[in-house]
Amino acid sequence: MLLHRTTLTKSRRRLAAILSAATLGAGLLAGCGSDPVEQRQPSAGGTGAATGAFPVTVEHAFGSTQITKAPERVVSVGYTDDQAILALGVKPVGMVDQYPNPPGQVPDINTQWPWVKDKWGDTRPEVIMNNGDSGPNYEKIAALRPDLIIAVYSEIDQAAYDKLSKIAPTVGRTKAEKEPFSAPWQDNAVHIAKALGKEAEGAKLVQGIQDKLDAARKAHPEFAEQTAVALSWYKDSVAPFTTTDVRGRLVSGIGFKGATEIDKIAGGKFYTVLSPERIDLIDVDRIFVINDQADQEALKKFELFANLPAVKEGKVSYLLDSEGPAVGAAMSQGTLLSLPYAIDELVKSVG
Repeated sequence: MLLHRTTLTKSRRRLAAILSAATLGAGLLAGCGSDPVEQRQPSAGGTGAATGAFPVTVEHAFGSTQITKAPERVVSVGYTDDQAILALGVKPVGMVDQYPNPPGQVPDINTQWPWVKDKWGDTRPEVIMNNGDSGPNYEKIAALRPDLIIAVYSEIDQAAYDKLSKIAPTVGRTKAEKEPFSAPWQDNAVHIAKALGKEAEGAKLVQGIQDKLDAARKAHPEFAEQTAVALSWYKDSVAPFTTTDVRGRLVSGIGFKGATEIDKIAGGKFYTVLSPERIDLIDVDRIFVINDQADQEALKKFELFANLPAVKEGKVSYLLDSEGPAVGAAMSQGTLLSLPYAIDELVKSVG
């Protein structure tokens, strides 16, 4: 199973790419195995211009990009950037296939999550990269004739950025982000909104989610006294996410204390794989497991995990990743669209 950067990727391309899809769920990485391209051709025409204030100049990790007019054909190169773009009223013509689509299933699972399905409607974006690929398909991107490329929740480097910029104006990850995937979701959302000329609208959506997080903390003051960690079962090992990963930020966002010792051994990555002798790092008050059913069952049989006090006391929330309600996918994506759903389900899982 792959961790998707949304879960793991090539071992890191997101876990990781995605331990998101992020994620570890459908594959820690969510990207291998999509339906044939001919079954998901993008809808004809544009995607609806981002009718915001232009021109705008966006500073990012690779320099600055000027966008002179409202983009009509936007390609999302970041693993979850498509959802921020959707939330702001624009349907990308190209996107990353973050979670592998079940063989023969159409439409693509990545356009069918409960939090995005209505936004996509009948639109079927072209897949320009699968989770776990070494990089985007530049020929496909060029063929889509984009007038803006968003590569924020992405691990592209300067060379990839330069190639993308020759195709269309490209916005990379935030300038302050030292390691890929480490920027707060709030910063990513506003960064993308600015590129679409909708910075104020993006900030308003962020504030709405922040209000929801604040309400969860207020309703559960007991969370503040407990340390919690989100993790996945990956390659027969326990793989916890860091406090700077989107899953870790969500856990602390609803009020729990993060397990910061995990950050120290992760070495800048968004997750780490624990050796048996370091299982003590997840000896915490509350554990959130993000995996689909088969991997959840395998983890439960892992003796070192089963003997943890939190497990014995029933203080574990088992959250299906891409299956069922897909709470894990919502957490792993951590976007303007998925977070409201993830917050509700995460709090509910604690009981």
